[in-house]
Amino acid sequence: MTFLKMLRRLVQQGNFKVILSSGEQAVLGDGSGPPVTVRTLDEDAEKAILRDPGLRFGEMYVEGRLVIDQGNIFDVISMMKANGLEKAATISNTVIALLHVAEQQIKSRLPVNRNKHNVAHHYDLDGKLFDLFLDRDWQYSCAYFDPPGISLDEAQTAKKRHIAAKLLLEPGQKVLDVGSGWGGMAMYLAESSGVDVTGITLSEEQLKVSRGRAQKRGLADRVRFELQDYRTMTNRQFDRIVSVGMFEHVGMANYGNFFGKMANLLAPKGVMLLHSIGQAEKPWATNPWIEKYIFPGGYMPALSEVVPAIEKSRLMIRDIEILPMHYAHTLRAWRERFTARKDEAIRLYDERFFRMWEFYLAASETAFIYDKLMIFQIQLSHEQDAVPYTRNYIGEREVELREFEKTRPPLEPVEF
Repeated sequence: MTFLKMLRRLVQQGNFKVILSSGEQAVLGDGSGPPVTVRTLDEDAEKAILRDPGLRFGEMYVEGRLVIDQGNIFDVISMMKANGLEKAATISNTVIALLHVAEQQIKSRLPVNRNKHNVAHHYDLDGKLFDLFLDRDWQYSCAYFDPPGISLDEAQTAKKRHIAAKLLLEPGQKVLDVGSGWGGMAMYLAESSGVDVTGITLSEEQLKVSRGRAQKRGLADRVRFELQDYRTMTNRQFDRIVSVGMFEHVGMANYGNFFGKMANLLAPKGVMLLHSIGQAEKPWATNPWIEKYIFPGGYMPALSEVVPAIEKSRLMIRDIEILPMHYAHTLRAWRERFTARKDEAIRLYDERFFRMWEFYLAASETAFIYDKLMIFQIQLSHEQDAVPYTRNYIGEREVELREFEKTRPPLEPVEF
C-alpha cells in the first residue's frame, strides 16, 4: 500500500488536500468542513508514516518533514480521528502498533523505579514554558468548567473548589497532597479551610517554585513541600489525602501498592480524593509518540483496572464522578494560549520544540473528543460514616468556598 492509498482509504469526510514530495496532489473527502492542506517534503517521511503512523506521524510533523499549509495540526488530527483511524490500518502497521503495546506492557512491569526520571523529563523543563499557557495559579491538570463558558482561570479555581468540597475539610486537619505540582492546590486548601498541608513531588523544579510561593504568601508554617516518593513514606497518617493529575504516572503494575500505601497513610476516619485521567474502555497502552516524547511511563487506566486495586486495599469507594469533556476544554485553552505566544516559545527553546508541544496539546485535545478519555474523581474512606449519605454537602460547601474566594488575596505571578 502507498501513503496516498492509505490516505484515500482514511479520509472519506472533510476537505483534505495532500501534496506529496513527488509533486502529486490529491483532494480527499466529501468537501465538508474547513479546508486542510498537508505537504510532505520527502518520500522517506511518507514511508515512515505509512509504516508506523502512531509514532512517526508526530515525528515527521515535529521534524518539519510534514508541513501544514492550510489549517493547523489540530485540524489535521481531528479530521483523521473523525474519519476513524482504524481505516488506515494495514497488516504491517498493525504489527508495529502491537509491538509498541508489548514494549509498554513489559516496561510497566519491570521492577525498576524510574519515577523521578520520568517526572523530570516533563516537569523540570524551564518554568517560562509553563507560564506561556497555564492559568495564574499554574494548575497543570483538568479544569472544571462550571458553569460552562467561564475562563480558564475561573475553571481552575472551580476545580480546586470542587475538590475541597469533596474532602470535607475541617480546621486543624493534616492533609497530604500527592503530586503537589507548583503548590496551588495546597495553598488553596490551607487558606480556604484552615488545614495543615504537606505536598510531595518528585520534581526538583516544582519543589523550588512551590516552596517559594508558600513562603511569599506567608503559609510556610502550615504548607510545606517535600521531595518525596509516596512509596517510601512511613510512620505518618493524614486526615485527608488529595492527588490530582499524578495517578497517570503510577503505572498499571503499581496500582495495588499505591492504594495499599494510601490506606496506610489515611487516618481511620480520613477521606481521600483521587483525580485522574481515565478511559471508558480498557486500553492497551499510551500513544507511542506521547509515551516517548511527553510522558514516559504514563498510562491512563479504565476504572475496571483501578477498582480491583482499591478493593484489595480495603478502602471504600464513597463516590465516583466522571467529568467527560472538561479536559478537552482545558487543553483547547492551553493550546490557544501557547500558539498565541509562538515567538516566545521558539525563543525559549526552538521551532522544533514548539511543534512538539503544539502537537502534544492538539493530540491530547482530540483524544478527549474522539477517544473516550475522561476524568474520574474517586472519593475513598475507611469507614462508612466518614462521608455523608447524600451528595448535598458538596454544593453547600462550594457556596461557602465561593464566599471565601471573594476575600482571598489575589495570587501573585509565579516566580521561577
